Amino acid sequence: MDKILIVEDDNNINQMIYETFSREGYNCTSAFSGTEALLHIGSGQFDLIILDLMLPGLPGDEVLKNIRKDSNVPVIVLSAKDELDTKVDLLTLGANDYMVKPFELKELKARVLVQLRDNKKDVKDNGIIEFNNLKYDLQKKQISVGGKNIPFTVHELRIIELLLRHPGQVFSKNEIYEYAWDDYYIGEDKTINVHISNIRQKIKKVTDTEYIETVWGLGFKLATE
Repeated sequence: MDKILIVEDDNNINQMIYETFSREGYNCTSAFSGTEALLHIGSGQFDLIILDLMLPGLPGDEVLKNIRKDSNVPVIVLSAKDELDTKVDLLTLGANDYMVKPFELKELKARVLVQLRDNKKDVKDNGIIEFNNLKYDLQKKQISVGGKNIPFTVHELRIIELLLRHPGQVFSKNEIYEYAWDDYYIGEDKTINVHISNIRQKIKKVTDTEYIETVWGLGFKLATE
C-alpha cells in the first residue's frame, strides 16, 4: 500500500485530499506545517508527498530543499501562485510536478498515479512480481499461472501490473486507463470492461482462481481474499 504525506495548512483542503486518497486505498498522513512535515519525513518513509507552497513557519520551498538533501521521493507542489518563474524555481529545486489552486481532485489523482508509476520504474528488484501462483516477469513481459504461460496484449499487461503492484487498492476505470494507455481518460467506459473481461477469460483457461475483483461503483482491484 503506497504511503502519501499530505502537507497542507488549510484544514478543509487537507481533509478533502486525505479522505479522497484514503478511499482509494492509500495510506495517508496529514501535516499542517513545514516543521510537522519534516518530523513525519524523518520518522518514516513515504512513496509520495503532496506539498503546499504557502505554509506557516517553514515554507514549502524550504521543506522541498530539506527533502531533496537525502530523498528522491516524488513531490507534487500545490500553490495559488501561477507565475512561470515560481513553477520553474520549484521544478529546479526538485519538485516532480506543480498544480495551481484551485485544482480538480480528478486531475490530482491522475498526477499522483503517474508519479507513483514513474517512480517504481526506477526501483530495482529482481524483475519478478508474484502473487497467489501468478508470476509476472517484467523483463520478458511474460505472465504465467501455475507455470503455464498466458499471452497478453500490451495494455492487458499494464493493467495486470498496476493491480499487482498495489494489492488491495481499488482503481477506477479512468485511473486504469491513464496508467495502461499513458493518456488522459476520455470517458470510454467499455474499453476497460472489455480488457478486464479478456484478462479474466485468458486466466480462466488455466485456472479457476479469480485474480481481479470488481468493486461495484468504484472499479477493480486485485482479488486478495
